[in-house]
Amino acid sequence: MNQPNQPADPNAPQQPQDPNAISIELSEEVAEGQYANLAMIAHSSSEFVIDFIRLMPGLPKAKVKARIVITPEHAKRLLTALSENLERFEKAYGTIKMQPDEQGYPMGFGGKIGEA
Repeated sequence: MNQPNQPADPNAPQQPQDPNAISIELSEEVAEGQYANLAMIAHSSSEFVIDFIRLMPGLPKAKVKARIVITPEHAKRLLTALSENLERFEKAYGTIKMQPDEQGYPMGFGGKIGEA
């Protein structure tokens, strides 16, 4: 047991201070993340399905890198959290400029292929 004036053992497991706190585990594989530059959203009366897609220029196929299924309540919470974070981001770094989509392709992908 630690005395009040002695430092805690750095190797001891950390216990949350708040009894209602949730301990969240993040594996190394998940922590690496997946790059996605397109999201498609579908919904039913009981769930929202968000597909995160990686679309590469000049390729006719795109790959779904992750699919997240959430309840409508959580979708609304996600919308609120994204909105709040975008507002904070723009206060810190300036307004995010949106580029107009050309020919209906997301983010300019799929249009003319550049030449080297």
